[in-house]
Amino acid sequence: MWGPEGLDEVEAELLGPPEELKGRDVLEIGAGAAQCARWLAAQGARPVALDISHRQLQHALRIGGAFPLVCADASALPFADGSFDLACSAYGALPFVADPCLVLRELHRVLRPGGRLVFSVTHPIRWAFPDEPGPEGLSVSASYFDRTPYVEQDEQGRAVYVEHHRTLGDRVRDIAASGFRLVDLVEPEWPAWNSSEWGGWSPLRGNLIPGTAIFVCVRD
Repeated sequence: MWGPEGLDEVEAELLGPPEELKGRDVLEIGAGAAQCARWLAAQGARPVALDISHRQLQHALRIGGAFPLVCADASALPFADGSFDLACSAYGALPFVADPCLVLRELHRVLRPGGRLVFSVTHPIRWAFPDEPGPEGLSVSASYFDRTPYVEQDEQGRAVYVEHHRTLGDRVRDIAASGFRLVDLVEPEWPAWNSSEWGGWSPLRGNLIPGTAIFVCVRD
């Protein structure tokens, strides 16, 4: 799944036709419990799941899967140049770094020529609206152009969660500056079958404003 709307890679084929994934080396960054890597392995690909959180990778280890789990920073990938055919990230790594170009340049480095990167993030327009699933979440409450990060702190004032806002234009410029060519920008529509409501996600909002942006990039 590329996002809460429920767009499935089987349907979208953003990484390519599933039958062509067999034998491909694929890097998943911000893998969490490695759900994407597990699906890729089932298609015959050779995935590597990377996350900076050791605890998340412990979840992945408990769930199981015959592929490597790597605890590392996505802005300093511990792989040789040209190690992978594909790279992917579903809501992982890129929203949580202040300078996404550091991550994108590393991904460009470890991909082989012709390699594809696909990543999804919360659609930037959502930053202008309250994170509410009902009618109160349909009125603009903040500036789309305010790039102040969202920060949660503990009792000692230490940041425990940080998410950075980039406009659509910022994302496109970051991709180009890192050497990639943007070949598609997918904004999944809310499907009729999805009646789920949680956090700021709901059919009401999903039918009116986009919730996910998926960037499909190629390393020429």
